[in-house]
Amino acid sequence: MSFKVAIIGRPNVGKSTLFNRLVGRKLALVDDTPGVTRDRRVHPAKLYDITFDVVDTAGFEDAPASTLPGRMRQQTEIAIREADLIFFLTDAKAGLMPDDRTFAEVVRRSGKPVVLVANKAEARGAQGGMLEAWELGLGEPVPVSAEHGQGMPDLRDAVIAALGKELVFGEDEEADDEIATSEVLIGEDIADPDAEPAYDETKPLRIAVVGRPNAGKSTLINTLIDEERLLTGPEAGITRDSISVDWDWRGRRIKLFDTAGMRRKARVQEKLEKLSVTDGLRAMRFAEVVIIVLDATIPFEKQDLQIADLIIREGRAPVIAFNKWDLIDHPQEMLAELREKTERLLPQARGIQAVTVSAETGRGLDKLMDAVVRTHKVWNSRVSTGKLNRWLEGILAHHPPPAVAGRRLKIKYVTQAKTRPPGFVVSCSRPDALPQSYVRYLVNSLRESFDIPGVPIRMALRTSDNPFAGRARKKS
Repeated sequence: MSFKVAIIGRPNVGKSTLFNRLVGRKLALVDDTPGVTRDRRVHPAKLYDITFDVVDTAGFEDAPASTLPGRMRQQTEIAIREADLIFFLTDAKAGLMPDDRTFAEVVRRSGKPVVLVANKAEARGAQGGMLEAWELGLGEPVPVSAEHGQGMPDLRDAVIAALGKELVFGEDEEADDEIATSEVLIGEDIADPDAEPAYDETKPLRIAVVGRPNAGKSTLINTLIDEERLLTGPEAGITRDSISVDWDWRGRRIKLFDTAGMRRKARVQEKLEKLSVTDGLRAMRFAEVVIIVLDATIPFEKQDLQIADLIIREGRAPVIAFNKWDLIDHPQEMLAELREKTERLLPQARGIQAVTVSAETGRGLDKLMDAVVRTHKVWNSRVSTGKLNRWLEGILAHHPPPAVAGRRLKIKYVTQAKTRPPGFVVSCSRPDALPQSYVRYLVNSLRESFDIPGVPIRMALRTSDNPFAGRARKKS
């Protein structure tokens, strides 16, 4: 059985740096600014031969419950309750602060086993700060440098001493399986072009939730999983890290990624916001379906369209959620207007699934998940080569390609080479001369004929090699 470790401490002591060191990847955002981390993040970790789940938490601050720091503190207290072991971090370089003593008392009252970690021990003069940590009454401080990886063997020994060998070296096969992650490329090769396998509804599904700041992304995820897992509030831009949440929906494993709100590039000036947006884009690229959350009271701002266009260009499967529908006064008129705008402003994903929801009340979320699964099925769809070429015969008879420079273009055959998203290869005589308008005509006809709405369709033009090219004509 794996155990869970929560990393606790005041702001800017290096909790996220230690988290990244333990998980072996730079998942959590790290910056010199205090209070970068706001949500708690859970991930499988490894410390030499010990495997466990580690929780990164927000800096513990003494603040009223209604404020943003107060809500961050509530998330940290939940992490303490759920943990089997606590890493209490202090800054050996700066020495003890009043907040360290206050929060040490909170940790002591929890009754959980504690390992006192004196971080930044590589700094000059850190010895004095490390010795001060004895005053907290949490045992012997373990000097480490999360930045440089120093002191990790001592930290391992301290974990074994705190929990005992039986719990630490229990069944760890499960954790090993979780550490290995898979990366989905944009477009997966099809082994048999004529095969049309059934859609597997039991496979895990990765969904990213994106949108402008304050559109309701974190509230949407909290309502879906029926838990106050992510930090929410009236302030714009609360989410900074891309937080993954595991969820079981109708017996299917779902991994939801909450992302930071994406403003226009010209408005993003601070380094921290740039890091947050970059982290959100990375989460989007590794997702399969991306839910674009739009504020129904101010939909289709320029930034909304740019986010949607980016998702389509990346080859992800998009679904639109018109949030805050409970604030709309004339829903029927608004719905007709939104449908018209969706078709007109997003022609590159004709037939995209769009659902009206209220993340606050939970209205429409079942329809949203049904739309996600439908879009995922289309994104994975395959069409046999035989069906495609029978369709091509009808297209060429009805609307043949135009002549360019007095020469007729010949299209020989079409086949599907990739899925996720669907990718097709068209063999023609002169690929560079085929007008883009005719390529769009082929894509739109494919959508209608084989029911592939709302997902990106890739179409590559190829020409077959001329076996006689380069040979000199022999004289008779």
